[in-house]
Amino acid sequence: MEEEKSESGAPIYRHKGREREFEFAIGDSDCIEAISDHIERYIGPISTVFHEVISDLVHIDIHIVEPTRERNFYTLVTSGMSDRPMTPPAPHSDLRFSELLICLPSTWPMGEKNWDDEKNYWPVRILKFLGRFPHEYDTWLWAQHTIPNGDPPAPLAENTKMSAMILLPPLTVSSEFWQLEIDPEKTIHFHAVIPLHEDELALKLREGTEALFDGFERDGVTELLEVARPSSLVRKNRWFPFRFGR
Repeated sequence: MEEEKSESGAPIYRHKGREREFEFAIGDSDCIEAISDHIERYIGPISTVFHEVISDLVHIDIHIVEPTRERNFYTLVTSGMSDRPMTPPAPHSDLRFSELLICLPSTWPMGEKNWDDEKNYWPVRILKFLGRFPHEYDTWLWAQHTIPNGDPPAPLAENTKMSAMILLPPLTVSSEFWQLEIDPEKTIHFHAVIPLHEDELALKLREGTEALFDGFERDGVTELLEVARPSSLVRKNRWFPFRFGR
């Protein structure tokens, strides 16, 4: 089949329903320990690990670092996505291992009881969904890749209008955190998950990721989630209480 491309020239991959059978997975304890040490070295102490009870293909845990004075928000980092190699195109065969992170406001309701409510759980859900996605469909996820929530995209949850996600380098942590070498054959790359509005997704597909950067920089968009943030393509108009001139 001829490769489908966006207007910006980037390839578009469309995945049909999963065909592979359930495959029970357990976590790689050595890798989990290495990721945990890496998180604590560059971000902070891990207060909680949200463990999967039954895992398919890969065992994805969520490591949670609580807010501090210096980082007044929660940081959620996956482990397990990198237990299996992804399937990148041949020129990128060295980029087979990834993990993900997202940050949540310090007021975010945390813990399994609160996560019974989808309005509180959906950031965890998308980490798990994205972490398993490349292994379900024999594909890969990498920086600047976008993933819509359906076709056409639907809101990620009832408390947000954003309907897609983009992976970018994490901006709330040191660049030293971005990579973790496990051994000469395995380097894990950490990507931030940033939800997008539909018009932001359309701009990225039309003009490329860099078209988003001016608006992101102006509005301070990072992996720290703001469920009600407006699109970065909508400039805030200044309001004046009176008119000048006549």
